[in-house]
Amino acid sequence: MSDQTDNEKQSQPRSPKSGSDGNSSGWWWIILSAGVIVALVIGVFDRNHQIRIPISELRRLIEAGAPDQNPQAAVSVNEGTANEPLTVRYSQLEDLVIGPAAVSGSVMREVIAPPEKAAPPQKVRFISGRVGLENDNNELFALAMSKGFRNIRAEEAPSGWRQYGPTLLLTAVLLFFLIFLMRRMGGPGSAMAFGRSKGRLYAQEDVGITFNDVAGLDEAVEELREVVDFLREPQRYQRLGGRIPRGVLLVGPPGTGKTLLAKAIAGEANVPFFSLSGSDFVEMFVGVGAARVRDLFQQAQAKAPCIVFIDELDALGKTRGTGLVGGHDEREQTLNALLVEMDGFSGNSGVIVLAATNRPETLDPALLRPGRFDRQVLVDRPDVRGREAILRVHLRNVRLADDVDAAAIARLTPGFVGADLANLVNEAALLAARKGNERVTMAEFNEGIERVSAGLEKRQRMIHPEEKQRVAYHESAHALVAYCLPNTDPVHKVSIIPRGLAALGYTMQRPEGDRYLLTRSELESRIQVLLAGTLAEEMILADISTGAQNDLQRATDIARAMVMDFGMSRLGRITFRDAPRAAFLSGDEIGPVQAFSQQTAREIDEEIRRIIDEAQESARQVLTSRRAALVAIAERLIEKETIDSGELRELIEAHTPSPSIVPGTAERLARSVPTMTAAADPAAPSDAPASLPRPGAADLRA
Repeated sequence: MSDQTDNEKQSQPRSPKSGSDGNSSGWWWIILSAGVIVALVIGVFDRNHQIRIPISELRRLIEAGAPDQNPQAAVSVNEGTANEPLTVRYSQLEDLVIGPAAVSGSVMREVIAPPEKAAPPQKVRFISGRVGLENDNNELFALAMSKGFRNIRAEEAPSGWRQYGPTLLLTAVLLFFLIFLMRRMGGPGSAMAFGRSKGRLYAQEDVGITFNDVAGLDEAVEELREVVDFLREPQRYQRLGGRIPRGVLLVGPPGTGKTLLAKAIAGEANVPFFSLSGSDFVEMFVGVGAARVRDLFQQAQAKAPCIVFIDELDALGKTRGTGLVGGHDEREQTLNALLVEMDGFSGNSGVIVLAATNRPETLDPALLRPGRFDRQVLVDRPDVRGREAILRVHLRNVRLADDVDAAAIARLTPGFVGADLANLVNEAALLAARKGNERVTMAEFNEGIERVSAGLEKRQRMIHPEEKQRVAYHESAHALVAYCLPNTDPVHKVSIIPRGLAALGYTMQRPEGDRYLLTRSELESRIQVLLAGTLAEEMILADISTGAQNDLQRATDIARAMVMDFGMSRLGRITFRDAPRAAFLSGDEIGPVQAFSQQTAREIDEEIRRIIDEAQESARQVLTSRRAALVAIAERLIEKETIDSGELRELIEAHTPSPSIVPGTAERLARSVPTMTAAADPAAPSDAPASLPRPGAADLRA
């Protein structure tokens, strides 16, 4: 299958071991630092709890006399501000300790003004600084003795801990903080971890996914199950002379389940599993990626036998020598290091490299040869049985109504991959919850298919009546020509409700089954269906609009592919496109396109124009002969905005009084040229150019 994203699997912990160890170590550093800070606060800064009395006021209090000789001895000190005055009375001076930097002791403190802030007397400790006044020949001590104070003590010499402890503690805290910071900066993605691998080590229980959670990919699972069995029972294969594959490459379109298969292997294999992305090796500094490759394989070899999974291998393994000199030094050095580690002079026995990519055509040939990646496993789009199995996996935790049929949904979703099906199930569940339903019905799944295929429906958009009429005739023409022509997919639904980013209406066609080949007549019919919308605008409204831009582009792309790729033109059975196309991704060719003369290019353009013109005339004849049906469909669309296949068939049959021959049918039957196919390999339907609609996919005419 493709991606398995049910809620039960998402709730399971999947943190790597290395991450948990790092977190526990970080907590120890935090606890230690907090303890040191608390010790500093308690042991060094305890003086912050003492009342500070100016030395001048303390001298006045001493001059007033000792408490046993003058019980009324006291001084009043103004400790407030101009806006908030506060008068405090100090008395009962005792326990004097005279030091070179400060004088401390205890006094009775009483707030006497203002009255609202008055407080009863309270015994407190005080301190008075005398830095700069210590060279007074003990004048303060003599004054206190003369005033009757007894038990006056001199400040003791500070202990080694009190003298050097604060400095040592602050230094230790700073060192601990720097070490902690360096360790955190040395983690993945930091500037301090230049040569360290970013691979994460997973245990079997951390993943929680097995081959039982993979559906629709039976062939790929069997290939990979053999690798897991070899790790579990190597003697079973070694007794016959077999050896473990050094590398397995998973290739396929996005969303088909390559990463899910890697997770299943991690959950099944009872060996260490390293996981990282190809972009984790890429850095701007030359040599860093190669160092990370070497570090990764050193870690892996220390835990052999083990599996190393590299996702998006194309970020690391692109063909060398394709750029400017010096422009790819870092990437090429990283790739060279990977090649050596996988099958170099020393080799890495017991380390299996599992990689995934959707761009195998860009990988370096040295990376794909046997001995490095011995096995390439295709993870392709699932067929109808595979889609049904995938849906059953995703529907495990969904509350379904009785009318939901996984097989019917699978037939309605040709071309969907596992990620699309997971999204479809989630959309249906969200729609049912939005409506307040207790269970998800088939209606939500049908609506979810349209949301995934065509985009969000925009019923609140205000459209001018003239534009609405134009869109109705445009979509009616698509549907009418698709219904009338042979070799076209059945029309499922026609709507003039805006959907997605720019579609003001759409005609949805769904194939009756999975298709892997396209014939010339089918491609010509598709071009006619695409051109029907703008022709109807011209016939009915005497003008054309910009709404046919996407139709014209797709029709031109199909015609160009017929001429340049498939040999379906008068130029002969020749392909004019030397540059390869991406096998699993939509996009332009890789490298230069033109490999022919200017004269040939002119002939190609003329042949493309001929195919488009002939398709345009055929579509015009269909619309002209069935104009009444076209008008009836458009009027019904303006009235109801959406019609289904049954209603479309009734409208066409009601406004077609007698059977009519589809224009162009006789000419096609009389052709002596054998039917050509649009793909050479029935097992690889995704090799068709990205500009063509994918065989087996629901077709939207916007």
